[in-house]
Formats: sequence, structure tokens, C-alpha cells
Amino acid sequence: MERNTDSVDLVTRYFDSLEPQAREAFAALGDLYRDWNAKINVISRADTDNIYCRHVLHSLALAAFFGPLADGTSLMDLGCGGGFPGIPLAIMYPQCRFHLIDRIGKKIKVAQSIAEAVGLTNVTFQHGDSGECHARFDYVVSRAVMPLDGLVKACSRNIDTASPRPNRYGPGLVCLKGGDLTEEIAAVRRPVVEIPVTDFFSEPFFDTKKVVYVPFVKR
Repeated sequence: MERNTDSVDLVTRYFDSLEPQAREAFAALGDLYRDWNAKINVISRADTDNIYCRHVLHSLALAAFFGPLADGTSLMDLGCGGGFPGIPLAIMYPQCRFHLIDRIGKKIKVAQSIAEAVGLTNVTFQHGDSGECHARFDYVVSRAVMPLDGLVKACSRNIDTASPRPNRYGPGLVCLKGGDLTEEIAAVRRPVVEIPVTDFFSEPFFDTKKVVYVPFVKR
């Protein structure tokens, strides 16, 4: 049986050097998402007792992958829904800039409201799709939005391949996926790096979850 993980303590177990402001912001997310989900279905109803494990910590698998990010690093969350993974990442990286975009307006409104409620000032929002966003970013992040080859095509014009920032990983797509990705990866005409989330977190929920990194090199 999966133990009760609906607590900010799950985040601090893996990220034990959080600033007090970040810890307070993470602690507020559970109630904020439960309150909003009662009005607008932004996450599965079955997940309302597991928000920290299945949504917050899952999003932070990308932070575990990235490690430290340089000041001014920019990230676009493509298909952010109610704010995952963008909002947890924006809390984790206050020195970075985030742009959250989604086709569903009501979900963008939820994400914006939650960002405001926890005091985020490093996040902007857009109702639309990647083709309507003409900015370039160090990274595009995403969680279970579409097959990998489609995702690579959708974000290819939004990645700044010439970014000079000294991060551990070069510019590219970094997304969260689940299950057997053999066919999805085979369809992508770029190098793909697949990392099990269990390399970072031990909860059973993550047994089939992956971080997928598609680097975009300057051509």
C-alpha cells in the first residue's frame, strides 16, 4: 500500500536545503490545488489525496535532473495545465524565468491564481500553443502532453540553441513521461536521454516514470 504522501514533508525529504520562503510556498500548494480542483478539474479527482507525490514531487524530478541553474535561465512549460511542472519549478528556482502556456484558458487562470497566491514573481502566462509563442528559452519542459516526436517538433522554434548560460545540460527539451518509451524515442531524429525517476525518488509511484532529455545543439 502506498503510504500517505500528501504533505510538504515529502518535498523537504529530498530537498532539505530549501529557503523558508520556498518551503512555505510548497506547503501552500496542497490546499490551493484541492480548493481549485473542487471548482475546476485541473488534476485527476483520484489524485487529490496525493498532490505532493503525484504532482509536486513528480514535477521536481526535473529539478533533481537539472541540479543548480544559472541566474536568468529561461524555461517554457508547454501544456502546463494547472501549473505542473512549471509552478513547482518556479518555486525551486526563483532566479530563473518561467513562461507557462496552455490551450485551455481556465487551466491557465488556475495556474496564474496559484502563482499569485504563493507570491511567485518569476512566472508569466499565455493562453495558446507553442506556435503562438515566438520567444526562445534555454529549456522547454513538459509533462505528459503528447508523443515525444510531436513534442520535439512543437517546441523546436522555442529553444535558444545558442544560449551561453553555464548550466549542467545544454539547451533542449526536458519532459516527464511514463511507461515504455521505446517507440516514442525511435521516432525522434535527435539524441534522446532517458533517466528513471527512481534514480532520484524512491516512492513506488515513480517506478514507471522517466525524465527525458532531448538536447538541441546549435547547427
